[in-house]
Amino acid sequence: MERINRIWCHKIYQDCLRQIRTLEKTREFCRHTPEHFLDVARLSYILALEEGSLPDKKADRERIKELLYAAGLLHDIGRHLQYEQGIPHEEASAGIAEGILRDCGFSEDEKERILHLIRSHRTKGQNGLEGIFYRADKLSRNCFACPVREICDWPETKKNLEITL
Repeated sequence: MERINRIWCHKIYQDCLRQIRTLEKTREFCRHTPEHFLDVARLSYILALEEGSLPDKKADRERIKELLYAAGLLHDIGRHLQYEQGIPHEEASAGIAEGILRDCGFSEDEKERILHLIRSHRTKGQNGLEGIFYRADKLSRNCFACPVREICDWPETKKNLEITL
């Protein structure tokens, strides 16, 4: 997964991470950290495996895995623009991701699939990889262990109050 490591090392990616860390330093609620990004990527892949959503051919499975990891790393990378400029983070993240993906060697088709996952990661009720990615993003939150769960503005129906997958 050389291209995934290229994303991680990309200067713009690291700059965005630093800005998010700074802006969320005193945030009581869920933070948008590399751990969250990787949790979403890993959960997406696990769900795709468990639900039989991956192709049979190993090379095709590896390609989908790489797309899910790229989307996982990039799906919230525009959070700082939402905080600073009010841009919805899925749009800000897609805008930032486009250049990073190009720089890291993703094809046009791969880039479009990843950008679609990023743009739609807040949309419930989807099928296929989009639905899996949406669910993975929500499942990545450990509300059951959160010290500020009672004052969180997430609806109770969205909170993960049990360990589940």
